[in-house]
Amino acid sequence: MKPLLIVISAPSGAGKSTLCNRLLAIRPDITYSISCTTRAPRGGEVDGCHYFFMTPTAFEEKVAEGAFLEHAVVHGNRYGTLKQTVNEAMQQQRSVLLDIDVQGVRQVRDTLAVLPHEHRMTTGFVDIFIHPPSMEELQRRLLKRGEDTPVVIERRLENAKREIEDAGRYRYQVVNDVLETALQELLGIVEKEQAQ
Repeated sequence: MKPLLIVISAPSGAGKSTLCNRLLAIRPDITYSISCTTRAPRGGEVDGCHYFFMTPTAFEEKVAEGAFLEHAVVHGNRYGTLKQTVNEAMQQQRSVLLDIDVQGVRQVRDTLAVLPHEHRMTTGFVDIFIHPPSMEELQRRLLKRGEDTPVVIERRLENAKREIEDAGRYRYQVVNDVLETALQELLGIVEKEQAQ
């Protein structure tokens, strides 16, 4: 199996993190790419495990160095994927999972498009968009999390509408209505792409 760059995006609250965690538990051969962010840690999050938490200044220094494969502003905070993290895993012939937003996926596609032909032959790429079952269910999930103010939830729902409009650009789309069904669909996609 060739190493695969697996890029998964979804609106906030669609269940992307849960699906990614379940995928990684079943497939320990896949490396999770820990993103950098300028946002404050949420309860229970650990630096270097869930994210690399950075000051805005440190993040900008990394941008200036060209250290990111992709970076974007999401919900008012900066997020980015370090090239080094992805490169190290790929050099070990390991597949890498990136949990990034639609802006980041565009940047990854653009970066891969200019890679030398021989590198594209040895590294697979698949992008997958996770849909919520409906906007009503997405709102219910965001409210149930209890992490955001009503204003922030409204902003997340508006962002979700824009992100869903971009879903047609992804090779695969999975609706996360029933978690186990969505997980099996996700596993099937990864296995199919790794076998090609």
